[in-house]
Amino acid sequence: MLDQRLLRDNPELITKQLGRRGMTLDLTGLQLMARQERDLEEQRSNLQAEGNRIGKEVGLKIKGGAAPNSPEVQALRDEGNRIKQQVAVLEEEEKALEAKLREELLTLPNLPSPEAPDGKDENDNVEIKRWGSPRAKEDWLEEHWQIAERLGLFETERSVRIAQSRFVTLMGQGARLERALINFMLDLHGGKGYREVLPPILVNSASLTGSGQLPKFAEESFRCAEDDLWLTPTAEVPVTSLHRGEVIPADQLPLKYVAYTPCFRREAGSYGRDTRGLIRLHQFNKVELYWFVDPAESAEAHQQITADAEAVLEALELPYRKIELCTGDMGFSASRTYDLEVWLPGAGAYREISSCSVCGDFQARRSAIRMKDGKTTQLLHTLNGSGLAVGRTMAALLENGQQIDGSIKLPAALVPYFGSGSIPAAA
Repeated sequence: MLDQRLLRDNPELITKQLGRRGMTLDLTGLQLMARQERDLEEQRSNLQAEGNRIGKEVGLKIKGGAAPNSPEVQALRDEGNRIKQQVAVLEEEEKALEAKLREELLTLPNLPSPEAPDGKDENDNVEIKRWGSPRAKEDWLEEHWQIAERLGLFETERSVRIAQSRFVTLMGQGARLERALINFMLDLHGGKGYREVLPPILVNSASLTGSGQLPKFAEESFRCAEDDLWLTPTAEVPVTSLHRGEVIPADQLPLKYVAYTPCFRREAGSYGRDTRGLIRLHQFNKVELYWFVDPAESAEAHQQITADAEAVLEALELPYRKIELCTGDMGFSASRTYDLEVWLPGAGAYREISSCSVCGDFQARRSAIRMKDGKTTQLLHTLNGSGLAVGRTMAALLENGQQIDGSIKLPAALVPYFGSGSIPAAA
């Protein structure tokens, strides 16, 4: 959420920065609302101070010998009660205005970092580097869903019977490979100092709001009709709320978490895209990286969390490229984002497999998460990154590891987890 002080004092900056995202805004009404809320707060605070002064004066007069029911003391008490009534009225007005202002601010995305490249859409993203040697497209190469169907690694038609389209049931070696990948990723990140977390999959509205999914992306999430609970779209949501409303001592930072969860997304508006295979599902597994950091260290942390995601791809010997997203393609809560795109030789294309973002104090303000250094308390910064999307990693392994005899060669790093260096052609 954006800083109300910035809205009151420099709305032009917000308009300019969100304009880099392609938004056209008139913040006059919101600025007026923010100033009215501050004025009410000042009036209430001044009245409360006056009420406290009168209360002390009543005590001093009684201590000095005045009778508690004397006209002089009673007049002061009447004035104190009048002030209390005024304070109560102002508190209600302030509370209503604050709630309305917050509701409006929650719909505005984060301001892009000055370092983020300007652009309208994905065509303006900037390639930073490439790693590995992409396998050339050959006529006999299959896409991952063709390999999976041939080897019996997952069921799609039976999954529609169980749920609906865009769900898969992993079977046999497919289920085993998914489990191996999850354990491999968790162990790799755990060895880099991340604390493993297995959070709830059902999250409340406050958690979704705190991380930035609500109210903007309500239609993208699955909701439990009888409860204030939603199926989490990403572990970023519950991990953000691990420290919601807390003040964290500065000497405990950075806090680095790695969390595995199933993730659930409606994929509204994406019908007809990636309808086959593991690329775009309503339910998928993901290992998520998450940092809580001192603002002074967030830029360096962004480089590190991205490098930690890259380490998974490199250990699995998967060619990829690193892309910096332009302002028009960044996510709602992000101020700067690197995407990692893995090479799929069967499809002959790079596909996103990780998105690593620094969110500044955007999520911390929405979730009231602060750090304390000595006597100073301030909002901290949060970062998140996929480390990695497991289904897409499996798709990349199948396509990059396919052999002419129909088998799949697996990278050496995965052998201790999967128990074999290949998936045979006749699974």
